[in-house]
Amino acid sequence: MTQDSAQDMIDELDTLLDQERGALVGGDLEQLGRLVAHKENLIGKINLLDALDRSRLTDVHEKVARNQMLLNSAMEGIRAVASRMAELRRVRHGLETYDRTGRKKRFGTQTHSNMEKRA
Repeated sequence: MTQDSAQDMIDELDTLLDQERGALVGGDLEQLGRLVAHKENLIGKINLLDALDRSRLTDVHEKVARNQMLLNSAMEGIRAVASRMAELRRVRHGLETYDRTGRKKRFGTQTHSNMEKRA
């Protein structure tokens, strides 16, 4: 493979990483999904290159690390939202508390209104 085609792949990956960052910052999960396969393919091809000047990958490596931090933060946010939603579902079905002796006590919530509406 020529140095020009190797540099073309590196440049393509660089552009792709910028797009990935935009999708992460913008919360566009659909675009992230589309970019992942292409990014993995490019990284796989670059890893197969024998004679590659590693110094040409410095900027790309920094972008990969930056995007990984953004992705980790996004995943933490998604987990926090999922946890909060699960907690709200539990509260909607009832409240658990402890009595003086330390035994758990559950108070159910009423889901149907006994009030009759009349016109």
